Amino acid sequence: MRIGINPEKNNKEIELNNYHRIVIPVYIPHFEGYFAQAFTVFKLCIESLLLTVHSKTRITIYNNNCHADVKEYIDQKYSESELIDQVFHSKENLGKINAILASVKGNLEPLITITDSDVFFKQNWQKAMEDLMIDFPQAGMICPVPNSKAVSQFVKNNWYFGLFKSKLKFEPVSDPQAMIRFDDSLGNAKSLLKPIHLEKYLVIYNKKKNAKAVMGGGHFVATLRREVFDKGTNEPAFIKIVGGVENKFIDIPNEEMGFLRISTVDNYAFHMGNSIEDWMHDELALLKKEQTMPQHSSSDFKAKPISKIGRTIGFIIQKLIARNTTIKLKVLNFLGLNSKDF
Repeated sequence: MRIGINPEKNNKEIELNNYHRIVIPVYIPHFEGYFAQAFTVFKLCIESLLLTVHSKTRITIYNNNCHADVKEYIDQKYSESELIDQVFHSKENLGKINAILASVKGNLEPLITITDSDVFFKQNWQKAMEDLMIDFPQAGMICPVPNSKAVSQFVKNNWYFGLFKSKLKFEPVSDPQAMIRFDDSLGNAKSLLKPIHLEKYLVIYNKKKNAKAVMGGGHFVATLRREVFDKGTNEPAFIKIVGGVENKFIDIPNEEMGFLRISTVDNYAFHMGNSIEDWMHDELALLKKEQTMPQHSSSDFKAKPISKIGRTIGFIIQKLIARNTTIKLKVLNFLGLNSKDF
């Protein structure tokens, strides 16, 4: 029998004091083979993150059936840091996307950063992402790691906006060494980058804001508008990390909603992979605890998606470039690149 009235019934509105949520799914089942150094990598990820975020940030860690020592570490960090306000423990590995969806759906922040557990965050990464989200209200997804090759996937809105509403232009890569480091971290037998990719990337401008960003971006770490999750698919993911599952739940909703997919011009994060290297500790030593008060609020991040007509035009342009080599070369030349290798 219920006695009395629940006092929370009078508190109808939820007061949101934060505006940026970071979600980290982690899966480290043991410490052998592929996962031998993964725990140390994860610790570097958390340490770099806690040093570089502002006070209006909150962090969710989703434990996808990790080893007991990893679980203990997560609980310890939860107790120590007010920034880590949510921890979920699953006795089964439900996969990256389901961990993200479960974490995002129950939170209210307008900005959601999703990140793998092997990402190292550099100083000022968060300010760069938030400033770019304001400078490009058409953007729905921003990556802090520019990639010259990310010019062809899920960027139809970029083509329309850059060619008809603002400007597209090839410019020198600001930090080619960081791009090499990212390529090395993937562990591929052969580099994905050609020399031209280390020299130039395609830059998209917003002339009204005097701002620029790199065309395209990855999703091993990315900041998204929460609308991408709210209005995207409500289905669960039945595949863990392969088979285009990230495309279905992140990339396609972002594009279909009319948002740009861009990256910062400078490099603000590193992909560490599953092994420790000396440079990681060197980079950690350079970090200082973020003391700057955030300059933004939830109301600053208003979205201006591309119109349906613009999306259609962008789709046509993207298809023509992908299917016709002659058109592709003419477009590249028009944008300031004289190379057939891009």
